[in-house]
Formats: sequence, structure tokens, C-alpha cells
Amino acid sequence: MDVLLIGCGRMGGAMARGWRGTHRVLVFDPMATDLPEGGERVDAFADIEPGGDLAVVLAVKPQVFPAIGDSLRSLAARDALFVSIMAGITLQGLGDALGSGRVVRTMPNTPAAIGQGITAAVSGRDVRMSDFATVNQLLAPTGPVVWLDDERQIDAVTALSGSGPAYFFRFTEALAKAGTQAGLPADLAMQLARATFTGAAALAGADPAELAELRKQVTSPGGTTAAGLMQMDQDDAIDRLARAVVDAAAARSRELAG
Repeated sequence: MDVLLIGCGRMGGAMARGWRGTHRVLVFDPMATDLPEGGERVDAFADIEPGGDLAVVLAVKPQVFPAIGDSLRSLAARDALFVSIMAGITLQGLGDALGSGRVVRTMPNTPAAIGQGITAAVSGRDVRMSDFATVNQLLAPTGPVVWLDDERQIDAVTALSGSGPAYFFRFTEALAKAGTQAGLPADLAMQLARATFTGAAALAGADPAELAELRKQVTSPGGTTAAGLMQMDQDDAIDRLARAVVDAAAARSRELAG
């Protein structure tokens, strides 16, 4: 299968590097100065030689897509499979622009750029059974893929995993600030907070235990961790905050999708 990557930014480039040796990779990105090793630059979609199966991965910013959608119809006419990693553009919007229902909408997150992400995917009306395996393979370099039964779930996915990395970063910033206010030098507080964040994430990824169990392993009855967690859990403070954060992000996702 030939793969046409439209947009070779951090995420697109990470995927293209993972395809090396398994697919012929064509890249359309007038702004890209360096292509992933093995990638072939394409300056116009008309330059793509007719051949076998073609998958088109849309990795541009969503505001760029309206300017190129019509020009991609020639590829839709060749029965290409389209895979979008653009936020906010629905299956209906993709289908209307491309003139094809063989489309898959996905929502990755930023750790996908280093192969540590997770991507949710939902299929369009004309996606074939074999396309699911193709999409799984194309997205494998970014991390695991989960399939949704209902496109409406994509807003909650966006709010949880799509935006989620920023929430963890923000909490780590707040933790470092609190450490400074408790008497630590700012650079040391950030070093400790950041290493604790990445270490805890690595432990959660390596240990199959439930997160509640991992939390209990750190928490001695009546100890320091228990005292801190009590502040989080008082009046369900942490749960109410998380719900408000996810609800706000999901509502904005629905607004952007129209």
C-alpha cells in the first residue's frame, strides 16, 4: 500500500518514520524542509502515479483542510482510504469535502509523537473490514488504538485523552509551585515534581495493578500521603474538578465541530 501523508509536522513525521520499510511513503507538505527518511516529496496530488491501494493520512491543522479538500477528490475517485488526525472535523464534514465515505476520524494525543500516545478512531459509512487493520497498522507507531462505536463519543475522548496531557502538565506545575511555597528553591521543586510525574506515569504503565492499588501502596494510614489525599478528597474536590475540566473541554469540542 502507498501512503500519502498530508502534513509532516511532529505527529505526521513520527508516523512516517514508523512506516519506513513497510509502505511507500509520499509526503505533501510545502512547508516541510526535511522529510522523514525514505519519504518521497509530492508537490501536487496529480503527480501521484496510479497504482495499487492508497491510504491518505490527513495530518494538517483543521483550518488548512478546507483549502485542500476539493483537490483531494481525485484521490477519493481512486478509492483511497482517508484517515484524519485533525481535531474538530466530523465524519460528515470529511465526507462532504472529499466526496467519499471511506474515511476514518481519529483523535490522538501529543505523546503519540514519541510512540507513547493513545488514539481513538471512528469509522465512516463506507469503511471496509480490511480498513480497520490498515488503520491499526498505520497508527501503531503512535501507540495503541481504540475504536469507538459512536462518533459522539469523540468529544469526551478529546476532553479526556486528547487534552489530558495538558492537565497533567498543569498539575505538575502547580505541585512544583506548592513545593516552592513550602520552602524549596524553584528549580529544585520543578525537578522533583517533574521527575515524580514521569516516574509515576512509567510505574502506572509498567505495573498492571489498578491505579487505586498503586495509590494505596504509597499511602500509609495516618501518614503524610494520607494527609495530602484528604485535601483532594474532601467534599469530592478532585472528582468535581476533573468533571468540570472534562465537561468544559467536551463542550468546546462540540462547539468547534459545529
